[in-house]
Amino acid sequence: MTDPLNQQSGLRGKLASLVDSQPFNNAIIGVIVLNSIVIGLQTSDRVVASAGSVLSILDTAFLAIFVIELAMRFVAYGASFFKRPWSVFDLIVVGVALTPGAEAFSVVRALRILRALRLISQVPTMRVVVEALLRSLPGLGSTAILLLLIFYVGGVMSTVLFKSAFPEFFGNFGGSVYSLFQIMTLESWSMGIVRPVMEIYPYAWLFFISFVIVTSMLVLNLVVAIVVDSMQSAKEMMAAEGEADRIAAGGAADATLETLQTEIRALRDEVRALKSEKDDDR
Repeated sequence: MTDPLNQQSGLRGKLASLVDSQPFNNAIIGVIVLNSIVIGLQTSDRVVASAGSVLSILDTAFLAIFVIELAMRFVAYGASFFKRPWSVFDLIVVGVALTPGAEAFSVVRALRILRALRLISQVPTMRVVVEALLRSLPGLGSTAILLLLIFYVGGVMSTVLFKSAFPEFFGNFGGSVYSLFQIMTLESWSMGIVRPVMEIYPYAWLFFISFVIVTSMLVLNLVVAIVVDSMQSAKEMMAAEGEADRIAAGGAADATLETLQTEIRALRDEVRALKSEKDDDR
């Protein structure tokens, strides 16, 4: 008699193999892309006027596919579904689309486009980029604090130095910080701010050029370096996980082969025993 628990475990294993297979994931990626195109077309009044009902049906069908896919993953993974960050991410994104009143409130309805973000959880390279950004947050936080400190010092200094002659740029601390932010982005900083200031304060270039070098060149390059380092670490971790999965799969195959060999040896022993009994009977 078949054990129901073993049968259930076998069905879950087959379902897990299905939802983790590359063809299944490729099909879901295709659905996500098509759904994103449909949602984009629904923003055009001309397209909605000619094919609005078809687009609505397609959108509902795509949402149903996503719900079925998540249900399959939940059955396959069981409680471990909620231990997978990307599965929880998919659940939240699809759950937003299922929010009651989504058709009544434009803000909630606009959030349907978040379903396009499911591409992140389906495409491994995109997952690496997002994981790298998340890993870089501590370093980026420290860099942000450093940048805020530089802006605070620069804002106070520029307000004290240039307030009287240029109140439109440096009349108060907030205005000075905004002007310095414009200078950091190099948007019309020379002709728009620095050169007019230098007409009255000839040595003002010392302050502004130092500020540009520290913020635009050093600090921002430091941010890029932190993100690149985090991305490299994420790639190495992903490669290590792939190698571990390959080794585990190889170990499972070896164990299956050993089991088969044991069973074959047992069958051979049984055949020999039967032959011996037959010979004795003769």
